[in-house]
Amino acid sequence: MFSNRSLKKLILPLIMEQILAMTVGMADTMMISSAGEASISGVALVDMVNYLVITVLSALATGGAVIVSQYLGNREREKANHAAGQLMTVTALISGGVMLLCLLFCKPLLKLLFGSVEPAVMEAAVTYFWISAISFPFLGLYNSSAALFRSMEKTQTTMYVSLLMNVINVAGNAIGVFLFHAGVAGVALPTLISRAVAAVVMTCLSRSEKNTVFIRAGQVFSWNPGMIRRILRIAVPNSIENGLFSLGKVLVTSIVALFGTAQIAANGVANSIDMVAIVVVNAVNLAIVTVVGHCVGAGEFEQASRYMKKLMGVSYLATGILNLAVAAALPFLLNFYALSEEARRLSFLLVLLHNLLAFALHPTSFVLANGLRAAGDAKFTMYVGIGSMLVFRLGSAVLFGVVLNLGILGVWIAMGMDWLGRSVAFLLRYRSGKWKNFRAI
Repeated sequence: MFSNRSLKKLILPLIMEQILAMTVGMADTMMISSAGEASISGVALVDMVNYLVITVLSALATGGAVIVSQYLGNREREKANHAAGQLMTVTALISGGVMLLCLLFCKPLLKLLFGSVEPAVMEAAVTYFWISAISFPFLGLYNSSAALFRSMEKTQTTMYVSLLMNVINVAGNAIGVFLFHAGVAGVALPTLISRAVAAVVMTCLSRSEKNTVFIRAGQVFSWNPGMIRRILRIAVPNSIENGLFSLGKVLVTSIVALFGTAQIAANGVANSIDMVAIVVVNAVNLAIVTVVGHCVGAGEFEQASRYMKKLMGVSYLATGILNLAVAAALPFLLNFYALSEEARRLSFLLVLLHNLLAFALHPTSFVLANGLRAAGDAKFTMYVGIGSMLVFRLGSAVLFGVVLNLGILGVWIAMGMDWLGRSVAFLLRYRSGKWKNFRAI
């Protein structure tokens, strides 16, 4: 169903999207580091909370993409269109609700999670979080629209819109930080503006009847319980899994907050640089939903299995190459961050540790999970994700980081144990063939 040429056409624009997103993340961290370690620490803490929201919204978009992809694989275009409209309805309601909750409970939430940080760090975190929260509805609509275009294999469109969004973001960051010296607000406001522009553009493009799947206003402003249940049957387990996984990261970050500003800063810098090693894996994570979804919708489970193996191989090869490149360039990259000597040393160690673990475990932990999810086996991935997060990501972080006094290194070792637990469970599930018994439509 997918030739090598069509896979390249699908995946390469997604890789460019991930590179753009990663570059902007690194640029944000670099620019805000010029305002001092309190500012970079505040942004790093809030980014963990934002990541929780982003993963829930992305999981919702993935649920819609699975349903649309399976309808397209089964050649049911009209039902695919209806699913697209209902996806936008659910996205608008949920993302708007999340925004209101974050605005109302901004300070109490941050004090609950990171109450032990220095006052300057907390002040920066509150400013950054409040502005970021306003962008959540725009981000939700953008993610869902982009997921529809990926389901249609039109990833070039999402790449160009992502380019526009990131150009606005980087230019705005430079103006806000260096021209107006606005600190964290100078980074947060351009993010809000760029997401709003991207959401408007993608939503307008999604309404074009030239697309295989398009959005009709009448289907957005309607309520089809059956279609919404199909979307949520994939989206809810995915949201719970990814949301709790992200919540685990937030709770782990609250543990990191106990280790002092230098270790918080190193955690933030390492989190921005280590994205380089997994940029292709993140693109394949998106592509595999379309590929497996189309195959399963058409009843071609053997093809779905072959494509899972193939895309996993691509992920391992790319991660190995990128790991070597990052290791060679790391001393140079760290020069772009205004860090103390201790924070620089820790950042170096954390990036190397992450990349070693990513090469061994990231494709099996995440790419394979998305393949199973695209087949409709969403509850299993949810149970595994929750169990692994509680036992390894959170429990081991407390054990190694606090009890054994390994600090931030112990926390990142716990991350590797989480990936190992997930990898073993998903490999066993794949080999059992039980994932072939599910269908989302």
